[in-house]
Amino acid sequence: MADEPKAAVLTKKKFFWRAWLRAFHRDAGYLVVGFTFIYALSGIAVNHVADFTDGDPSFKNHNQTHELGGPVAGSDEQVKSTVLTKLGISETPREIFRRSDEEIEISFERRALHVNTKTGQVVDEGQKPRFFLRVANWLHLNRGKKAWTYFADAYAAILLFLATSGMFMLAGKKGMLGRGAVFVAVGVLVPIAYVVLAKP
Repeated sequence: MADEPKAAVLTKKKFFWRAWLRAFHRDAGYLVVGFTFIYALSGIAVNHVADFTDGDPSFKNHNQTHELGGPVAGSDEQVKSTVLTKLGISETPREIFRRSDEEIEISFERRALHVNTKTGQVVDEGQKPRFFLRVANWLHLNRGKKAWTYFADAYAAILLFLATSGMFMLAGKKGMLGRGAVFVAVGVLVPIAYVVLAKP
């Protein structure tokens, strides 16, 4: 090492820290793949709320009619028990409301059963969670327990590291002294230009 030219030693040192930077960048990228899928897909869904027919990217509306095979007699509680048993519903209702002599409404958090006690017809309407998007939006909008805030903050910190480290992984014309600087400038100028033109 002592006999090697000074320029060669500096080159090796530069290569050494860039190699470590690339390694950390790679592993950090692997670590946040799951987070990125969640936040990216949820972000797209939330940006296009108006494109969902139900106006809600997390839930979709449903409306079904069931026939119980005849009148349902008894008190409101007895009607409730009969309907839930025949429809195989184990969820506990939030409220039972008699709308008229022939209609009882059994309400759940995101569902309501409209029971015609005279005919035995039950109209089941409400919302069902959309596959994956319900959970992704729940996490993205931080509506879960406070503990998720720490995971979300850690993810944001890792994204900052990935963005920053990515600028210095390559040297020369392909790095920040060349085309890299152009792409960084474009990425910065696009949101600035949009804000200036949109005048929020």
